Amino acid sequence: MTHEFLLGAAGTESLSDALSQLSRLGLESLLLPVLCQIVVIVTAARLFFVLFRRIGQPGVVGEIVAGLVLGPSVLGVLWPQAEAFIFHPKVAGVDPQLFSAVLRGILATLSELGLVFLLFLIGLEFDFRHLSRRGRAAAAMSAAGVALPFVLGLALAPLLLPRIEPHPEGGPVPPLGLALFLGTALSITALPVLGRIMLELGIHRSRIGAMTISAAAADDVTGWILLSTVAAIVAGNFAVGGVLGRIGLTFVFALGMFFIARPLLLRWASAAMRRGDGDLQLTDLAILLALVLAAGIATSLIGIFAVFGAFVTGAVLSSHDEFREAVTRRMRDFMTAFFLPIYFTYTGLRTEVGSLHSLEMWLLAAAVIAAAAFGKLIGCGLAARLNGFPPREAACIGALMNTRGLVELVVVNLGYDMRVIPKSVFCMLVLMALVTTMMTTPILMRLMRGTELEPYIRRSGFLGSRREEEPIADTADSAT
Repeated sequence: MTHEFLLGAAGTESLSDALSQLSRLGLESLLLPVLCQIVVIVTAARLFFVLFRRIGQPGVVGEIVAGLVLGPSVLGVLWPQAEAFIFHPKVAGVDPQLFSAVLRGILATLSELGLVFLLFLIGLEFDFRHLSRRGRAAAAMSAAGVALPFVLGLALAPLLLPRIEPHPEGGPVPPLGLALFLGTALSITALPVLGRIMLELGIHRSRIGAMTISAAAADDVTGWILLSTVAAIVAGNFAVGGVLGRIGLTFVFALGMFFIARPLLLRWASAAMRRGDGDLQLTDLAILLALVLAAGIATSLIGIFAVFGAFVTGAVLSSHDEFREAVTRRMRDFMTAFFLPIYFTYTGLRTEVGSLHSLEMWLLAAAVIAAAAFGKLIGCGLAARLNGFPPREAACIGALMNTRGLVELVVVNLGYDMRVIPKSVFCMLVLMALVTTMMTTPILMRLMRGTELEPYIRRSGFLGSRREEEPIADTADSAT
């Protein structure tokens, strides 16, 4: 927590004043509101999870909507007293803004920890052996999935610029900054949300699933590097050497994990399975958690965020079937019930969906959504088709890559903080993130018939009943 954060949150004149207020907080004074917030978040997330599953949407979409409902956009409007009581409690002797900021920091830390372990499990549960024949296709899908939406975002910016209001703090919006952030927001696939949807549909170990998650992972890394580059341009301190250095360190980390760390980690995993007679002992679980966090530290220091290190750690261990199953038994239920709802719901909580006050603005919002969907559906689908996937399977890949969720809101919030995205564009991009995510499953349900994905989805229980079917053949070699 930085000095500037404390001073800005509390509105105090000195750092010592803010620290003095915080020092008077007892542990219970801080713990009680955090516990209340977690109870509300976990309960609401589970209720919305069940509700959205019943209407044919993945539960993760319900968790995101739960955050929006609990936050200022819905509960804050319909029942502001309840929203303030839960998420902005007051403590005697502490500035309310400072106390709310501290509570947000605690929940944000919990949500980011959940994201780190989610990406580890996603990496661990995907079968990357399919990539030996399809690495080129994944790269092509990733490139198309970033390039086309980014270009469409650049094209939309001049249309939006004369019709949007100034930033409330920064004044007139800079054209270049708006264009770059709009293109970036449209181009990133939400890897955590996509991974969660694929796990719920049971398609994570299919050939299409492996291709899509690999393309999305490359897309995600490219997107974050693009975001940091765009932020540097907007801030006026763009340095080619710094960006190239970050890319180089990322490749060094990935190559080191796969070619140096992987043999050692697989040997350790085999030894852990022998020690636990097929299960994961507590000591080995502790070592694993430390390894995941250490990888997150490494990529955080590189500047591409801790989640990438966790994902790569899971990926290098994914070929050890016995170890993967043992880790999943240990971690998945608690992650699903506790950490993940906090991550997805808290992301919605910090998002204030404003209002678009005219038909023209709503039409512009529709144009943003259409450009985002077109860029992924057509760009990724066409790239998959050109790499040998049948038309329906290529369309399924495009639909999956269209998933965005609230990862885009990280981009949007940064753009707003840098004063290049005003409130109206912020609202448009929030709607884009939700609509494109909610499109994924209905489109996939229509396209899956006759494809490799159909038996996986039917066996997953997502359609309402878990049906015992014949074993699913490995389809890694079925496409030319």
